[in-house]
Amino acid sequence: MADSKASLSIDGKVIAELPILSGTAGNDVIDIRTLGGAGYFTYDPGFLATASCESAITFIDGGKGILQHRGYAIDDLAKQADYLEVCYILLNGEAPSKEQYEEFKNIITNHTMVHEKLVHFFQGFLPDAHPMAMVCGVVGALSSFYHSDLDINDAEQRMRSAHRLIAKMPTIAAMAYKYSMGQPFVYPRNDLTYAENFLHMMFSVPAEEYKVSPVLARAMDRIFTLHADHEQNASTSTVRLAGSSGANPYACIAAGVASLWGPAHGGANEACLTMLEEIGSLDRVDEFVAKAKDKNDPFRLMGFGHRVYKNFDPRATVMRETCHEVLKELGIKDPLLDVAMALEKVALEDPYFIEKKLYPNVDFYSGIILKAIGIPTNMFTVIFAMSRTVGWISHWDEMLGQPGQKIGRPRQNYIGDINREFVPLKNR
Repeated sequence: MADSKASLSIDGKVIAELPILSGTAGNDVIDIRTLGGAGYFTYDPGFLATASCESAITFIDGGKGILQHRGYAIDDLAKQADYLEVCYILLNGEAPSKEQYEEFKNIITNHTMVHEKLVHFFQGFLPDAHPMAMVCGVVGALSSFYHSDLDINDAEQRMRSAHRLIAKMPTIAAMAYKYSMGQPFVYPRNDLTYAENFLHMMFSVPAEEYKVSPVLARAMDRIFTLHADHEQNASTSTVRLAGSSGANPYACIAAGVASLWGPAHGGANEACLTMLEEIGSLDRVDEFVAKAKDKNDPFRLMGFGHRVYKNFDPRATVMRETCHEVLKELGIKDPLLDVAMALEKVALEDPYFIEKKLYPNVDFYSGIILKAIGIPTNMFTVIFAMSRTVGWISHWDEMLGQPGQKIGRPRQNYIGDINREFVPLKNR
């Protein structure tokens, strides 16, 4: 809703009247869509001050440490709902009734298997290929199995695609892991929960029975929930941009997987474990803390602070509690986990970290949990992608359901040469 207008003046002359739009929460936005008609574009590298869309899915206030999905606080969802209930909320906008939840859970459960021909796609990868490379390729290939059900203008077909992707991503992720380990693929089981099924497909082997720990299953479920969506981040924006061209949902999600792969985005918890390996032992913690405080030292602590949250990461509180539950359940002794806990103590007690709000974030704790469970670091980003699929597909579906949706076409500030004379090759 346009509540007021902003006047843009250049050299004392008003060249445009721009509506100011107010949402239900967050900063107001200046509608600059007509600015091009006046001969100007805006310049905002990284889109740090640009709203690219209207969305009713996720709200973040980084200054206050707020993260809400469809108006529900993330800590309430993580503690009182399971991941599939959060998926329903993101997709449909409301918390489900018991009947709606059971129906949704059954739909997802009955879509977890993949076509047997898809299994053979993995044979084309080298065994040491990064699991994200496999997931990116295989997710894109899913479109070839559902080519008659890809009408993006049909809301029912879009929702069926959403259900398939949410259901099949854990299967594909576990297959990528099993292939890299040289172990046989494990098929999903309909009697297990979403998180239990993922752990079963990851760690079960034909030679012995695998029993899923309720503590570990709950931890995985919370990791899925806490990574389900995070507003207009790089990968979500990538999915939206790809979807704006009319691309099929599987291609769009594959684009999101590719974007998430970067260490500045989904690879953050993997980078956190790499940092812990660099520190190596408890007797070196003080040395590296000093390096982190030194502005002239290039070393940076990974997993502390957050670009968005300037107060605290609301996901980290739940993840910290879950992290300690997992470590207690497993009772394992690992030097890197000892280093992690020592760093956590420093960050929560040292005045330098408190003043600069360099608190442990969700990536710090999720990385420790995944390592403790036995998941290799190259699978961390895959699990992030699996968790975030529901957020990506929810934004994709929302965008396509909005009237007046246009293909994305960012502008630029051109700084290259102009009007150069071309000399034929024979004269050069």
